[in-house]
Amino acid sequence: MWLNKQSRQTAPIASSGRVETSSAPQTVGTISPTGKVAQPASCLGVTLKVKGEISGNEDLQIDGKVEGPISVGQHRLTLGQNAQVTGGLAAREIVISGKVEGNLNASERIDIRKDASVIGDLTTRRIAIEDGAHFKGSIEIRKSDQQIDSKPDNSFLAQTASQSA
Repeated sequence: MWLNKQSRQTAPIASSGRVETSSAPQTVGTISPTGKVAQPASCLGVTLKVKGEISGNEDLQIDGKVEGPISVGQHRLTLGQNAQVTGGLAAREIVISGKVEGNLNASERIDIRKDASVIGDLTTRRIAIEDGAHFKGSIEIRKSDQQIDSKPDNSFLAQTASQSA
């Protein structure tokens, strides 16, 4: 009786005559190509520094420093502009805007953005390197029927260590 027109149209009224509202939090996600709601990527912030292996089965955004291999299985790995990674990377899709020294294995694609720097060998099915990006290494493009290793290749680290010794 005392509700305005908009409230009457949208708020459900219980049999007791009270207005019911839901206090449950609403989650907003993106819809993946498979039709499932995708979870937001986990994030390693700018001020964080990690030494050791990082592995998981979810999307990962890195903006800090990492020394060691990173593997996220069939998920997306994104390195932000402030990211500095020394170690092998393995993911379904790798997007780089920061600095990487290590070999990259992506089962689908590697995207190296304009201000990125990559030193290492790349193995993938598709690749994009923007103008202005720095890349030193080799590229191996695999056919869609060839399997790409889902584990990071750390042979680059052994070569770098032996050259500096």
